Amino acid sequence: MSAKWYLGTGAQNDVVISTSIHLARNIKQFPFPASLSMQDKLKVNSVIKNATDGLNDYSFNYYEMKTLSQAEVVSLAERHLVSPEFASSRDGRALLLTDDEAVSVMLNEEDHIRLQVMYAGFALDEAYRTADKIDTQLSDKLQFAFDDRLGYLTQDPTALGTGMKASVVLHLPALVSSSQITKLITTVSKLGLSLRGSYGEGAAAKGDMFRLSNTITLGISEKAAIENLKSIALQIAAQERVAREEIFKAPVTEDRIFRAYGVLKYARMIDTSEFMELISLVRLGAVKGIINMDCAQIEALMIHMQPATISLSVDRPLDRIERDKLRAQLVRQSLN
Repeated sequence: MSAKWYLGTGAQNDVVISTSIHLARNIKQFPFPASLSMQDKLKVNSVIKNATDGLNDYSFNYYEMKTLSQAEVVSLAERHLVSPEFASSRDGRALLLTDDEAVSVMLNEEDHIRLQVMYAGFALDEAYRTADKIDTQLSDKLQFAFDDRLGYLTQDPTALGTGMKASVVLHLPALVSSSQITKLITTVSKLGLSLRGSYGEGAAAKGDMFRLSNTITLGISEKAAIENLKSIALQIAAQERVAREEIFKAPVTEDRIFRAYGVLKYARMIDTSEFMELISLVRLGAVKGIINMDCAQIEALMIHMQPATISLSVDRPLDRIERDKLRAQLVRQSLN
């Protein structure tokens, strides 16, 4: 079994947590999923599965969503392998997933195919090359719905054209702490990008984790969209580093970090929101070199301490109190 992509770190990991490329594609001979009968959804799943079986360099595990438990499905969403919308309804849907979870393909979400490639750190070019390679191989086997004027046809008109969404997840605690994040969200929206919480929305994003994504897919090439995203992501990362230097001039910042570390190390109960708030501070301290923790360990904790994923670790349903106790126990073990 390959190591999961999120158990490692990548380029510019002081600010950039991960990179993802999503491609939306539809098979020409079938209506969009919203108009498919259950029988035809299952047929679409079969056609796509057969097409992926012979891909060069990529081997997928295939899951019918209806065969998975609710906790398993929610955990997939917590690990960002499927969308919350995909997890909300399992009938007629399936997932293709590589062992390292770097490549996933949602079948019959909003479109027949939602291909996602995720890598640690800042890796837009690498993720795009992988997505493009798989997309090219699939297009040789499947006839995608394409219009010479509009590009790839998608159920959502705002995805017409490239059908591509590129994203980077950024850790922005200093921009949040210095109250610059709301203005930044407004600014990037004028540049054809969106900045929203990776866990939660807007300036109240849990763990100070934000997803920067392109919003324009029509009238622009995939490579141009990626270059624009890359440029803005680097500018935001630079702003975050400057803001970090500023907030560390105040002694209260270091105090908050060590208090957060102390709570995580000794707490007997901790809920998801508090965990994300505290681990964000600890990560800032780790990057600064004042907390002796590896960022890869912190990223893994962020994934593994989510509610459904915790329940899966003990293979039984947990109520909220049991879950908060287990989360505190697992975090303590990780820090000691």
